[in-house]
Amino acid sequence: MTMDARYEALRTALEQDPDRDVTVREGALVVHQTAFAFLAGSSLAVRLPAGRADDLIKRGIAELLRHDPAADWVTISDPEDWPELAAEAHELASGHQPGNRS
Repeated sequence: MTMDARYEALRTALEQDPDRDVTVREGALVVHQTAFAFLAGSSLAVRLPAGRADDLIKRGIAELLRHDPAADWVTISDPEDWPELAAEAHELASGHQPGNRS
């Protein structure tokens, strides 16, 4: 499966989530007018709390894309990690603090 197809599968799953609050704007997944994930080349970019992003970077799961004051954008190359980390980014964009699941 191509990365584009994996991203489309992730997008579809998030759009069909029971709360139905995910939309797509300019290629990014958005909740409450806040982008939380997008395809960056062959990686998924997600916005996570700085501490969580740092942990993932230290463990070699993510690479820093951009630092923002409230959260960091990181890229995740392994598609197996995409659903979990996109869900965490969705929680953050929804106004909740995501838990450290992995």
